[in-house]
Amino acid sequence: MPPTVVVGAEPPTPAAEGDMEAVTQPLLNHNNNLLRRSASNCTSQVAIVGSNVCPIESLDYEIVENDLFKQDWRSGRKIDIFQYVCMKWILCFLIGFLVSLVGFCNNLAVENIAGVKFVVTSNMMLARKYLAAFLVFTSANFGLTLFASLITAFIAPEAAGSGIPEVKAYLNGVDAPVIFSLRTLFVKIVGSISAVSSSLNIGKAGPMVHTGACIAAIMGQGGSKKYRLTWKWLQFFKNDRDRRDLVTCGSAAGIAAAFRAPVGGVLFALEEMASWWRSALLWRAFFTTAVCAIVLRALIDVCMRGQCGLFGKGGLIMFDVTSANIPYHLVDVPPVLVLAIVGGILGSLYNLILNKVLRTYNRINEKGIAYRILLACSMSIITSCLLFGLPWLATCRPCPSDTSEPCPTIGRSGNYKKFQCPPGHYNDLASLFFNTNDDAIKNLFSKNTDSEFHLLSMLIFFVTCFFLSIFSYGIVAPTGLFVPVIVTGAAYGRFVGMIVSGRSNLNHGLFAVLGSASLLGGSMRATVSLCIIILELTNNLLLLPLIMLVLLVSKTVADSFNGNIYDLLVQAKGFPYLEAHAEPYMRQLTVSDVVTGPLQFFHGIEKVSNIVHVLRTTGHNGFPVLDELPLSESPILSGLILRAHLITLLKQKAFLHDPVCISEFAVDEFSPDDFAKKGLGHGDRIEDIILTDEEMEMYIDLHHFTNASPYTVLETMSLSKARTLFRQLGLRHLLVVPQIPGVKITSSGYHDKARLHARTCAESSSIHGTKQVEKVEIPDASLE
Repeated sequence: MPPTVVVGAEPPTPAAEGDMEAVTQPLLNHNNNLLRRSASNCTSQVAIVGSNVCPIESLDYEIVENDLFKQDWRSGRKIDIFQYVCMKWILCFLIGFLVSLVGFCNNLAVENIAGVKFVVTSNMMLARKYLAAFLVFTSANFGLTLFASLITAFIAPEAAGSGIPEVKAYLNGVDAPVIFSLRTLFVKIVGSISAVSSSLNIGKAGPMVHTGACIAAIMGQGGSKKYRLTWKWLQFFKNDRDRRDLVTCGSAAGIAAAFRAPVGGVLFALEEMASWWRSALLWRAFFTTAVCAIVLRALIDVCMRGQCGLFGKGGLIMFDVTSANIPYHLVDVPPVLVLAIVGGILGSLYNLILNKVLRTYNRINEKGIAYRILLACSMSIITSCLLFGLPWLATCRPCPSDTSEPCPTIGRSGNYKKFQCPPGHYNDLASLFFNTNDDAIKNLFSKNTDSEFHLLSMLIFFVTCFFLSIFSYGIVAPTGLFVPVIVTGAAYGRFVGMIVSGRSNLNHGLFAVLGSASLLGGSMRATVSLCIIILELTNNLLLLPLIMLVLLVSKTVADSFNGNIYDLLVQAKGFPYLEAHAEPYMRQLTVSDVVTGPLQFFHGIEKVSNIVHVLRTTGHNGFPVLDELPLSESPILSGLILRAHLITLLKQKAFLHDPVCISEFAVDEFSPDDFAKKGLGHGDRIEDIILTDEEMEMYIDLHHFTNASPYTVLETMSLSKARTLFRQLGLRHLLVVPQIPGVKITSSGYHDKARLHARTCAESSSIHGTKQVEKVEIPDASLE
């Protein structure tokens, strides 16, 4: 009985799909609902705004150990290793520095643009020109939203949304180059400033994470021949492993820049973003965020001297609720527990409604760019009407006599907005609506303000923010969820504090902090990172026990209903994300249960025409290399060779007239840089290779370019363990060899990471596409 070779591969190109389907027979007939086939293996980075789909590819984190590896810098002089280490630290410093500059300029622009808008509107309100004030306010918001949606829709649709799902999928191993392009970075920065300034209930933390990842990915390209940045040291980073580390540091710096929370940024990248972590990466990420925090502190000191226009004192999100003494006792725990439980329910409800709204938006946005822009402008008009109209429902309240700031507030921000009230009075609802989200959170978190807001006003503000943040997220513009969830949670917490007032020692500002923690825990489901971020935001370690309690309870409650918001967005966008855990049914399956079909492989010395034919008729990105007679008495697995390396060999025309092995010294004409990964989205294609008929009849010796040490497993390995290997080792290919008694050496096949997800994910396989799976019999296998 000849040995059986099993292999899972990526789906073929449309040209080959018809030929492959006739020979594909599934080995596993039960649980068909778990193994649905999709027409294509593709995703949309901005599915919620109807962008064109982008092909899914996986990242090659594995080091290719072949004869060229011996020439690489890692096997060379110590000075090369020293240069690499120094360059990596320099890049981490530059990432932290640039991200902090972008974060500062982002806040500076938002505060000044929004500040001018509020000042002009407030002056008209003081002159009792209410209609003119409404028209100016609505027109300004409409223009800013229109500009953000136009540049996003026409220049970089990938910049829509927060960007956290895209970065999370990339760090999980999904290669979608357009999400880190230079135009995406430009639109992310400019569009975020414009959209946040338009008073939409969106945030800038998510876009800052994407911005930091873009900066890191662009710097990690290894130089650019187009811009003559070909310094040798930059070539060290032409691989997915180093780019992954830099993108992780960039995402951590994004959170640090958005919240002035360096430790929280590192923990957020560790807990929520990265699928793979090590101590050296932790140290570099911490260094990056530390640089970011120091630069931000220096820039803010400049603004404290009044040199930043309306940016004001502090400027960045920093809500100081420090009190000399915050007494709380056992009697305060029950109200906090109730707040956490209800917050977990509200967080899961938030995720549920948002998921349904985004699917509805997707159907609208698929109709064309005009519909996307119309939807964004409609949300701007609705938001402006609510922000300007709802404060008229609130009653005017007399100014407190013991306030530390002017009442009523005249100008951009403050706790006591006059709006339409007579002198000596303020409108508490306008104090929240007629501010940026940052200033609204500061007002809600403020201490010694228990009598500032009315219960009905707080309820109106909470409900409005809850739904506006949901309906604003899906528009075609850079939008974030972090800050809207914080402000919504703060309103909910303060509302609860008003209800239990007199039965708790906690003031309303502290309840607002705990409310934000509960809604964050219920929606995003992180614990450690959110706890540290909130502590760094509020500058109060005394709240640590209560914040920990609220986060744990709210996350536990919400987990019983649905997944966290970013996982839901990753699924909606169609990314083949591998979770940390395997489903229970996978323990009952082996890797051989999920593979079928003919195997695409190459011999150690292969004809050029065969290589070109396979590359043009399949979409696989890795191929097993086998040695058979006369090179070997029985089939021997030589290793795995990548599509990109095959295309490089064809491009370099490293051909032989006869099928003979070449000397290992023949590879000296190549350099490791020839096989390094190109910049983002600039890889060579087989369609660009032009060969003559004579060259098509020649041969290539693949032995010296084959990864001789790929990861291999037996066909009896459980599917659960194989999935764990993909996740923990960051694999792209996994070779599967049969377990047959008496066989000396057998051939192999491989699984691809993206396709493994599609075959094993019950809920989203129809979105992501299943993998083309193959099976073939190798004849004449010798037995001992």
